[in-house]
Amino acid sequence: MNNKYDFRAIEAKWRPYWQAIDLYKTGEDPQKPNYSILDYFPYPSGEGLSVGHCRNYVPSCIAARYKRMTGHNVLHPMGWDAFGLPAENYAIAHHIHPRESTAQFAANYKRQMQLVECSYDWSREINSTDPDYYRWTQWFFLLLFQRGLAYRGMSSQWWCDQCQTILANEQVEHGRCWRCDSPVSKRDLMQWHFKITAYADRLIADLDTVNWPERIKTMQRNWIGRSEGAEVVFAVETSDVSKTSDVYTITTFTTRPDTLFGVTFLALAPEHPLVGEIVTEAQRTAVTAYIQSARRLSEIERQSTDRAKTGVFTGAYARHPFTGEPVPIWVADYVLPGYGSGAVMGVPAHDERDFAFAQTYDLRIVNVIASGGEVQVGTGCFTGYGRLINSGSYTGMDSAAAIASITNDLAGQGKGQAQVTYRLRDWLISRQRYWGAPIPIIHCPDCGPVAVPAADLPVRLPEMDDFAPAGDGRSPLARVSDWVNTACPQCGGAAQRETDTMDGFACSSWYFLRFASPHEAARPFDPEAVARWLPVDTYIGGAEHAVMHLLYARFWTKVMADAGLIDFVEPFSELKNQGMLHSAVDGQKMSKSKGNVVTPDEVITRHGTDALRLYVVFLGPFDADVVWDDAGIRGMTRFLERFWRLANSRFNAEAQRRREEFERERHRVIKRVTADMEGYRFNTAVAALMEYLNYLHDHRDAPAEQWQAALESFAILLAPFAPFITEEVWQVVWGHTDSIHRQSWPPYDEALTTAVTVRLAIQINGKVRDHITIPADMAEAEIRQLAVNQVQRYVNGRTPQNVIIVPGRLVNIVV
Repeated sequence: MNNKYDFRAIEAKWRPYWQAIDLYKTGEDPQKPNYSILDYFPYPSGEGLSVGHCRNYVPSCIAARYKRMTGHNVLHPMGWDAFGLPAENYAIAHHIHPRESTAQFAANYKRQMQLVECSYDWSREINSTDPDYYRWTQWFFLLLFQRGLAYRGMSSQWWCDQCQTILANEQVEHGRCWRCDSPVSKRDLMQWHFKITAYADRLIADLDTVNWPERIKTMQRNWIGRSEGAEVVFAVETSDVSKTSDVYTITTFTTRPDTLFGVTFLALAPEHPLVGEIVTEAQRTAVTAYIQSARRLSEIERQSTDRAKTGVFTGAYARHPFTGEPVPIWVADYVLPGYGSGAVMGVPAHDERDFAFAQTYDLRIVNVIASGGEVQVGTGCFTGYGRLINSGSYTGMDSAAAIASITNDLAGQGKGQAQVTYRLRDWLISRQRYWGAPIPIIHCPDCGPVAVPAADLPVRLPEMDDFAPAGDGRSPLARVSDWVNTACPQCGGAAQRETDTMDGFACSSWYFLRFASPHEAARPFDPEAVARWLPVDTYIGGAEHAVMHLLYARFWTKVMADAGLIDFVEPFSELKNQGMLHSAVDGQKMSKSKGNVVTPDEVITRHGTDALRLYVVFLGPFDADVVWDDAGIRGMTRFLERFWRLANSRFNAEAQRRREEFERERHRVIKRVTADMEGYRFNTAVAALMEYLNYLHDHRDAPAEQWQAALESFAILLAPFAPFITEEVWQVVWGHTDSIHRQSWPPYDEALTTAVTVRLAIQINGKVRDHITIPADMAEAEIRQLAVNQVQRYVNGRTPQNVIIVPGRLVNIVV
C-alpha cells in the first residue's frame, strides 16, 4: 500500500500522458450523438485568472467530461476575445504593442487553464486579433452592409474622455464608462451602426424557444422595450412673426390614447431637432443653457425616480388635435430621444412623471379617467384603466374601447395612427481606437461608402509605434496616410479608408461558429461542421452580458440564417449563468485593484488541482454567489486523502451479510450523482460522493467482488471532478490499462435504488455516536427503542428526555 497521497507527483505524471493521447480532442464518431459546450469567449487580461474564474471554467469542464463518459462526441474549445480598449490602454501605459501584450496574456490564461486541467480541445484555439479570424469578422460586416443592415450617420453618442472613444448605450452604466468607470458625455460624430432594430420583434419572440434563465430573457425583453400604442400629431404655433403657423408638427407616442383629453403640455427631449426651430427668442438663452446641462447627464440619471423633474418652457404652443386648445411646449430631460419620437404628451393626472413635472411648474392637471370614483383635480395621479370622463364624445367609454376608437379617429383625420415603438436603438459599432478590426469600407468622393472587395480581405491593421488617441475624436489610424489613402474599388479614383475600428463585440458575435471548423481558409466556417455542432447545446457565462454580447450574437445569427448561411436562428439552445465568487477578505468580487485576488496557481501549489476543482463546485449551487474561504479547501484535501487510503487498501472479507443492501447503495449513489450532473448540481454531487465514501469506509467487510465494483463506480463518478487522483488509482493502483476518463459512466438499475433498509446516524445531544441499519418500513416506536439500546454505553443509565427521529437520516437522543 502506498500510504502517501502525493498530488504533485501524480499531476506531473498524468498531464503529459493526457496530452500525448489527445484526451480532449473533439469526438468524431458518427455513431455517437454530438454535444457542444462553450464558455463565454474570454478577454485575456494582464491580471490572469483568479479562483473566481474557476466558477465558470471548472463546472463547464466537469460537464464536458461527464458528457464524454455518457457516450457523446463533445466539442469543448477555447479562444481569446483579445481586441478592445483594455488591451490598448494597457499597451499605451506600458509602452508595448497590444499585439505583444495580448499574446502574453492569452498564453498566461492558457497556462492557468491547463494548470486547472480544463478539458479544452486546444487544437481549435482561436484569437480575434488574428488576421485569419478578423478577415471573416470584416466579411460579416460586408454581409450586413450589403443587406442594408450597416449604415453610417451623424448621431449624438456617449463619449469617454479617458478611453477617447464613443460607447454604445449598453456600454454606459450609471453615467460611466463600463470599462474604466469614468464619467461620460455626449458628442456628435459620424458613426457606423448595425440595424439591430430591424430584428426587434424576432429577438423578443424567439426567446420563447430557448432554455435560458428567465431573468436574462426578461432583461432582453425590457431592453428591447416593445410598446404598442398610437402616434399623435400636434401642430405647432409660435408667437414669432418670422414663424409661419402650423409649419411644424410634433409627433408623440403614447400607450394610452384614452388619456388624450388630459394633455396639458408637451415635453421634448433636449436632443429633439425641433427645439431650436420652435423656441422663441425670449426663451432661447434659457433653453440653450438647459440643453447644455442636460447633455452632461446619463439616461439613468435623467430617468431616476428620486431626482426632481426639471424643464424649461420654449415659448411655443401646439394645438390639441381634437379640441384645438393651445398646449405649451416644454423641454424636459426626463424625456429621452431614444424612446418613441423623443416627444411626450404630458398627462399629469394619469402619469406619475408628468404629474411631478406639472406640480413643479404649476401646470394644469385634468382628470379624464375615473375608476370607482372621480379623482379630485390636483390631489393625486391615477395611472390605471377605467371609464373616460371630461373626454368629449368619448366620455363614458371604458379605456379599452376608447383606445381603439380614439386611435381610429386620429388615423381618419390624419392626426395619428396605431404604432409600435421600441426602446432598443441600433447598435453603434464605430470605435475611434487602434486595437480593433478595421471597418472594411472605402470612402470615395464620387461613389460614397464602398465595400472593400471580399478578395481584398482582411484589411489589416497597419503597424504603428504611436497608437494613442490624439483627443481630436479621430481614430489613430487616421494618422497613417499611406494606409488611409487608397483607390476606390468602383471607379478607381482617389479615396480614403474608413479609420474607425469595430466594437469588440462584433468579433464575439460569431466566434462560436468558427469553433466548428477553426482552420477553414476559404470561408468563415464549414456548413457541414456547423450543422453537426451548432447551435451550441450549453453556453456558460455571467449575466453581465445579457443586453450586449448575448443580444448581439442572437442578432448576427438571425442575419446569417436570413442569408441562407445556417439553418437555425438562435445560437445558444441552453444558457447557464454561474454565480459570482467573492473574497472572504472584503466580500467583494476578486480584482487586483482591491488586493483580494486568490489565484489558482497558489491554491494548486498548496493543495493540488483536484482539491481546487472540488472546492470550487462544493462551495454552493452553480448559479449562487459564494465566498472563497482558504480554510474550507482543507476538507477537500482530507476527502481525497481518505479515498486514497481506501483505494490502496485490500480487504478479503468473506462475509455476505450486506450483499444485497451494499449493492443497492451503489445503485442509489449512481442515480443520485447522475441526476445532479444533469442538473448542474455539482455541489450536491460532491456531497453524495462524500457520504458514499463514508459508507464504503464503514462497510469494508463487503464481498470482494462487490467491494471492487463499488470502488470503481466511485472512482468513475469522481473522475470529472478530480481527474488526477482517479487516474492514478485506476491505472497504477488497480492496474487498468486505459484512462479512467475513457470509461463509460456507470449505469444503475432503478429497481435497486429503492431502499429496503436505511442507515440512520444516532446522535446524543446532537453529536453522532453510532449508526444502525434498519428495515425501511420499521415503526418509529421500534426505531426509538433500538437506537436507545444501541448507545447505552454513552447514556450511562440516564433516562432520555426526548428521542427525535428524522426519517431516513438520523435519531437524536436528548439526555
